[in-house]
Amino acid sequence: MNFIDKIKERAKKDKKTIVLPESMDARTMEAAEKILKEGIADLIIVGTDEEVANNSKGLDISGATIINPFTSDITEELINGLVEVRKNKGMTYNEAKKLLLEDYMYYACMLVKTGRADGVVSGACHSSANTIRPALQIIKTKPGTMLVSAFFLMVVPDCEYGANGAFVFADAGLEQNPTPEKLAAIAASSAESFQLLVEEEAKVAMLSHSTMGSAKHADVDKVVEGVKIAKENYPQYKIDGELQLDAAIVPEIAKSKAPNSEVAGCANVLVFPDLDAGNIGYKLVQRLAKAEAYGPICQGIAAPINDLSRGCSSDDIVGVVAITAVQAQNN
Repeated sequence: MNFIDKIKERAKKDKKTIVLPESMDARTMEAAEKILKEGIADLIIVGTDEEVANNSKGLDISGATIINPFTSDITEELINGLVEVRKNKGMTYNEAKKLLLEDYMYYACMLVKTGRADGVVSGACHSSANTIRPALQIIKTKPGTMLVSAFFLMVVPDCEYGANGAFVFADAGLEQNPTPEKLAAIAASSAESFQLLVEEEAKVAMLSHSTMGSAKHADVDKVVEGVKIAKENYPQYKIDGELQLDAAIVPEIAKSKAPNSEVAGCANVLVFPDLDAGNIGYKLVQRLAKAEAYGPICQGIAAPINDLSRGCSSDDIVGVVAITAVQAQNN
């Protein structure tokens, strides 16, 4: 059984309700049919009758709950609820109504906020900002979490590295240029996410173009400081660096470049120094190594609200929904 099939099986054992707000996207409807057929999760699809009908032609999504924001009995409650959540920001009734009717992501987050759903998956045809902003405004951050970050769960075929080819790449979706403190927090959140989803011990490499002082630069210093903070603040995880990619995952190279590291040569969580490196890195591995890339998966939000790449396939959506369901089981 491959990795994502194991995630699906875990999702099926305690089915959660996941909201799909992108009824205007045919890939979402294709994914919904597969999710319902496999019994991975219960689904709520937000959209008008016309949107749902137009994008689900020839598909069986009869097992999903369809909520039309313009006609649903619960919309009034959600409007008032959003006003209450955002009252400190001066939210008015009319502003809340406009948001819920024009941006289904707000509607989806209010379904989670009111306990009608356990998580949301969006982003097939919307930007990450449009997915994350409503979540931060309504669901807010997880208690004790410094920041919200995002990772890709990478599954590389026929790969001897990582956890049989499984890796977490972070932050590859949100945090543009993290400070040392943020790098440390991303490392800890990513270790926790890896252990939840892969069910193996996380070994976190904080990556750089330098290994253990082989180069001198302010960019290297940032990673070195991040490693120091991570080791002090999160001693429950194996975190080390700074490490070049080859030293992080290849045992033979680790022996010569970082012989005293308990992470070098066996890393399965890769923390990149900035978003450019993380985003480029995951796409290189996805396209050149034919890896499965699930995400960006968010960490640090009080409920599982996950993003998608706009280049995703329907199978990618199915995978992210399964991951979101497993996160919800452990929320």
